[in-house]
Amino acid sequence: MAIPTEPIGRIPRPPSLIRAVAAFHTGQLSEEALEQEQAEALRDTIQRLEQTGSPVITDGEQTKPSFATYPLAGLKNLAPDGVVIPFADGHTRQLPRLTASPFHYEVHAASYLRAARAYTHRPIKQAVISASAMSLLYPPQEIPGYPREAFLADLIAEAAEDIRGALDAGAANVQIDFTEARLSLKLDPSGNLLRSFVALNNQVLESFTPTERLSIGVHVCPGGDHDSTHSADVDYAALLPELFQLNVGRFYLQMASEPDRKRVLGTVKQVLQPHHLVFIGVIDPINPGIGTPAEVQARILEAAAILPIAQLGTTDDCGFSPFADDTSTARDIAFSKIRARVEGTEIASRELGV
Repeated sequence: MAIPTEPIGRIPRPPSLIRAVAAFHTGQLSEEALEQEQAEALRDTIQRLEQTGSPVITDGEQTKPSFATYPLAGLKNLAPDGVVIPFADGHTRQLPRLTASPFHYEVHAASYLRAARAYTHRPIKQAVISASAMSLLYPPQEIPGYPREAFLADLIAEAAEDIRGALDAGAANVQIDFTEARLSLKLDPSGNLLRSFVALNNQVLESFTPTERLSIGVHVCPGGDHDSTHSADVDYAALLPELFQLNVGRFYLQMASEPDRKRVLGTVKQVLQPHHLVFIGVIDPINPGIGTPAEVQARILEAAAILPIAQLGTTDDCGFSPFADDTSTARDIAFSKIRARVEGTEIASRELGV
C-alpha cells in the first residue's frame, strides 16, 4: 500500500475479559485464569486485526489497565487522589498521586510487544505513555526528600527506557500517547504548560539518534472515553505549532471528527518539516456509524490536496477503548471501522496513483 495506514492501538476488550478482570480484583478468579483470558483476548485481537488487512498490528492494549497507567501496576508509593481529568459529558478520570521516592516504571511496554509477537509475523507498533502525562503524578506540594527535579530526572530516564526497550524488542515504530497536549491548553490557555510538556518530552527524545527518532511518533487527540472528549473545544491551530516542535518523525493527528479539517490541514502544512510523516485520522471512533471506504477515500483526497502525498498516512482519530472498562464502542464495530480505513486507504492510493 503506497499510503501507509496504522491503528492508534486500543481495541475494546471482549466482555469475557472485562468480567475476568473484575472477578480477579474481587478475589473470585485466580491470576492463572486471568492470564489465560488475557492471552485469548490478545490472540483474537491480533487475528482480527490481520483479517482487516491492516499492514501494521498492535496488541490492542488488551492487558493494559489503561493507556496511561500501565507503568504503574504494582507500585506501592501511590495514592488514588491525583489529578482529575473532566470529560464533556460530566464523567471524570483520576490519576494516582506519587507519595514517596523513588519513581520508576514497574512495567515497561516491551513486555506487551513480546507477548504480541507470539501471535503475528506482521510489523508491530507499540504505544507508550508520554513523560508529560506521568509528570502529573507529582503532587503540588514537594515530597520530602524527593524534590520535583529529582523526580523528573528519574521520569526522563524511565520514559526513555520504555521507548528504547520497545525498539530493541523489534517494534516497527513507537507511538507516544500525548493526549494531554490539547487538554493542557484548556488548563492553561497561555501555552506555558504545553511548552513545558513539549520540552520534557524532548528531553526524553535526546536519548535517541535522528535515525531512531524517525521511528518514533506522537499521537494527539481531544480524548475519547465513554464516547466523550476532554478538550475538543480547544482550537487545533493553537496546539499544532508547538506540537511540531517535538523531535519525532511521525505525527498521528485526530482529524475525522474535526469540524474544519481544511483549516487545520492548512496549519499542518505550515509546520510540516521534510522528514515528517503525518498520519491523519480518517475514522472517528466516537461516531456510532461505522464509516465507509468511500468516506475514508474522500477524507484522504481532501488531505492530499493540501499535504504532500509522500508525507501522508492514515489512522484512527483515537483509540477505541483507552481505559479497560470502556464499553461504549462494540468490539465488532471497532474492527469494522478499521477495515473501512484500510480499504478506503487502498482506494485512495490507487486513485492518487501512488
